Amino acid sequence: MHNLLDGLNPRQHAAVTLPHTSALILAGAGCGKTRVLTARIAWLLKNGKASSSQIFAVTFTNKAAKEMLTRLSALLPGMPHAIWVGTFHGLANRLLRSHHQEAGLPRLFQILDSADQLSAIKRLLKSLNADTDRFDAKKVQLFINQQKEQGLRAHHMAADDPWTRKMAEFYAAYDAQCARENVVDFAELLLRSHELLQHHPALREHYQQRFRHILIDEFQDTNRLQYRWLKQFAGSDTALMAVGDDDQSIYAFRGAHSGNMHEFQRDYAGDNLIRLEQNYRSQGNILDAANALISQNSGRMGKNLWTDAGAGEPLYLYAADNDQDEARFIADKAAHLQQQGHLFGEMAILYRSNAQSRILEHTLFSAGIPYRVYGGLRFFDRQEIRHAMAYLRLLVNPDDDNAFLRVVNFPTRGIGARTLELIDAEAQANGSSLWQVARRAAGKPGKGMAGFVQLIEQLQTETELMSLPDTIAHILNASGLAAHYQQEKEGQDRLDNLQELINAASVFLQDNAESAVAPASGSVSESASGSASGSALADFLAHAALEAGHQNEQTNDAVQLMTVHAAKGLEFRTVFLSGLEEGLFPNEQALSGSKGIEEERRLMYVAITRAREHLFLSYAHTRLLHGQTRYGIPSRFLSEIPASLMQSEKTKNNIYQSTKNEFSPKISTSGGSLSGTSRPDTGAFNTASANWRSGMNVRHPKFGLGVIMQLEGRGDDARAQVNFGAVHGVKWLALAYARLEPV
Repeated sequence: MHNLLDGLNPRQHAAVTLPHTSALILAGAGCGKTRVLTARIAWLLKNGKASSSQIFAVTFTNKAAKEMLTRLSALLPGMPHAIWVGTFHGLANRLLRSHHQEAGLPRLFQILDSADQLSAIKRLLKSLNADTDRFDAKKVQLFINQQKEQGLRAHHMAADDPWTRKMAEFYAAYDAQCARENVVDFAELLLRSHELLQHHPALREHYQQRFRHILIDEFQDTNRLQYRWLKQFAGSDTALMAVGDDDQSIYAFRGAHSGNMHEFQRDYAGDNLIRLEQNYRSQGNILDAANALISQNSGRMGKNLWTDAGAGEPLYLYAADNDQDEARFIADKAAHLQQQGHLFGEMAILYRSNAQSRILEHTLFSAGIPYRVYGGLRFFDRQEIRHAMAYLRLLVNPDDDNAFLRVVNFPTRGIGARTLELIDAEAQANGSSLWQVARRAAGKPGKGMAGFVQLIEQLQTETELMSLPDTIAHILNASGLAAHYQQEKEGQDRLDNLQELINAASVFLQDNAESAVAPASGSVSESASGSASGSALADFLAHAALEAGHQNEQTNDAVQLMTVHAAKGLEFRTVFLSGLEEGLFPNEQALSGSKGIEEERRLMYVAITRAREHLFLSYAHTRLLHGQTRYGIPSRFLSEIPASLMQSEKTKNNIYQSTKNEFSPKISTSGGSLSGTSRPDTGAFNTASANWRSGMNVRHPKFGLGVIMQLEGRGDDARAQVNFGAVHGVKWLALAYARLEPV
């Protein structure tokens, strides 16, 4: 018992040795919550406060559950298997297996993963002759899962409009199909087990009497149904211990309800709230920055992280000219730290959006720094990029069988497996490529294989004189890739990545132009001009293949790249947090409401608390993102960190001094023509004082410096949406009266 409690600080000790009572443990980042949870279970068992069959412990991930079991095994040699430790879905499955008859399931029911569920929904929609343009399978899947996570069946829904009524019909038909096939999806596991306990009082009372201690990890991430499910196990003599941190609630988009913590305190914990605030991860300046930032949020349960490890180094703030400058700064600092003896594997580069990784990957690759994308794919390995690259490869070499097979029926154009088998057999027999056979076999124009052949030949002709970025943008539209991903549940992320492919081409041309030797007689080289008809496209494809093939297999010592969401639960000696600009972090969607800003601030808090020793913050004056040059205002979050904690460095440019505004062509998702910017035509916004345009830096006599984000209207009705930064935010101003001045 003495060894079990050794090393616990006073508040950890109090949490581990609580009497038989419910409590809320408010555990800050790096404050040892996993140790507290496992020590609590071991203390209960060793002290005779509970038997193993009376403990029910819930985690969010299999990794967390495995870690808890590993630690318990070390503390309790020969730990009995009667203890219930697992994820929500794992424990729900265990319950349903034990009571499958009462749940209305066969003993050997099968579980559908997300891909299997989507396939099942596609079969269903086909059998119902559904309009799949209006009712896309992924949208139906998302709708069904959202209803289940709210505890709703199809007959519970208030279908007040035709679209919802139709979706409810699909939901009911899907449930019936699953019942016929004896399968359940992941969302069904929790809903079905909740209904099992709800509809069988005797069974519910059995588990309420059995489980005297319920422990829940990461409670801030629970959704409403998960909390309702947990309450089903809580009897009058059950002690519940919820461990969580409301300041790290960042999964509202997945249905997490941070209000569950306040409800738990009201329902069970009362005044039994223990704050774990001593941090064992980060140095003092990092924690002070995190505390100052998160104090701006309202309605917090409140805590203040501290450490006895000393203040450490100040945070380092870098103001970059542009995103390329920012990426070079990060690469240079990483290389410098590595030369000082730091491991690349102890460094992480965090960003708000996946699309931001492209310029970072390119720069690290060019600098010879090994890297890995954590929790995701490297840029050129992403599905949508591979599809786009396959179309580009066919422009250069239609006989590329791998590229042909990847996109011949993507997006779908009615080419079946049997057709491809016949073409492959003929190609094998004649020793020719699939493309050559397909051209000979092309029959009725515009249909199936003939349509694909016609598409590729048309693209070759149309792009012959286009620049490389224009070629890529045109192919993304004409091939249907952009329209296809626009319909997907996570399509915007994929569209952002496709736009970054255009940006990558622009950067590639710029790099080539800077390194090219000036040609004789004043001519312009093909590579530098960017004409896809020359060598630019082939060179770009070769560059992309080399970068994609750079897998760092020779070493595990690689810089980790990831979104801030993916970084939760991890820690690194050095963290680079990039892209700290208004509209990017916090992101644009969050700017319209306080709740969105507060969740973004919690996300920033999570990012800061990943760092142990070194934290580098950076933003860019201009950034090529989503097809346009963005003029950056520093994130409001930077102004919420005391300047005394930061060492800053600015580039030669003033923050509002713009660089040359060169737009990459933008992919169209509405069937329109290509344009250099997603904003309306700015030619109509002529006033006596200025020719206004999106991205222009302006000054207002009251609100100060800002950037025009959007323009609309004409003449006296013209108005501008201007971002004035953290203090005054985003405002719409009538141009005829606003007294704006260009900077």
